[in-house]
Amino acid sequence: MRDAVLRTRVPTLVIVTLVGSLLQSAQPPQAAQNTQGAAELAALRARAEKGDADAQVKLGTTYASGRGVAQDFAQAVTWYRKAADQGHAGAQSLLGIFYGKGLGVVQDYAQSSAWYRKAADQGNVGAQSLLGILYHNGQGVPQDYAQAVVWFRKAANQGDADAQSNLGFAYSNGQGVPRDYAQAAVWFRKAADQGLADAQANLAFSYANGQGVVRDLIEAQKWYNLAASRALRAENQTKYAEARDTLAKLMTVAQLAEAQQRARAWQQAFEGKRP
Repeated sequence: MRDAVLRTRVPTLVIVTLVGSLLQSAQPPQAAQNTQGAAELAALRARAEKGDADAQVKLGTTYASGRGVAQDFAQAVTWYRKAADQGHAGAQSLLGIFYGKGLGVVQDYAQSSAWYRKAADQGNVGAQSLLGILYHNGQGVPQDYAQAVVWFRKAANQGDADAQSNLGFAYSNGQGVPRDYAQAAVWFRKAADQGLADAQANLAFSYANGQGVVRDLIEAQKWYNLAASRALRAENQTKYAEARDTLAKLMTVAQLAEAQQRARAWQQAFEGKRP
């Protein structure tokens, strides 16, 4: 078997898209929707109109998800803003998302970053992670990799897997911090251990190329196996599977079997940790 350095992909930045997960989590099963009556919605609206910030956020999410009402992003924004103006960090973060996506408002990254900052300054982990992405991309704020790292690190230290992977990306590419492959691998592993497919692929790349870790094709294959099976987007599934298959050509049958066994063991342990 020839010794080769795999260069099939570069570590990728995780661009988190919370709107879909927000609406999905807010959308109950159909049976639950059918049981939500007008009285419950009226009671929620009454609390929201009296200034209850949590009720305002819940009512906004009701409109955003179309749960029991016609889906209306503009109404969602109206109620999120009422809560955000009271200092509700969750509502501020949601406004940042809606401005960034142009849902119910004209897309405006400056407004998005402003609301993220309000929430991030209160310690809201999602807002910190997303504000880091805006600084990384220069959307609504001047591009500033060092500031991106500041916010990624704040969220990463709170356990946010996306931010952990993005902090690893920054170390891997020397963006906002001196390039440090060992630190990159540390942060990729933290996110990979939480099941984030992009981080698993980045960690696989680190092992395949000996970047920040001792080169280990079996570990690389293990993580590519997991990344390919766990990626949510079809294009990423294909990309990670191609990297896995390219690496497989450099490995023996015994090594491939060991990598598959390790991947199964990791998956079983991960599933056992879930509530």
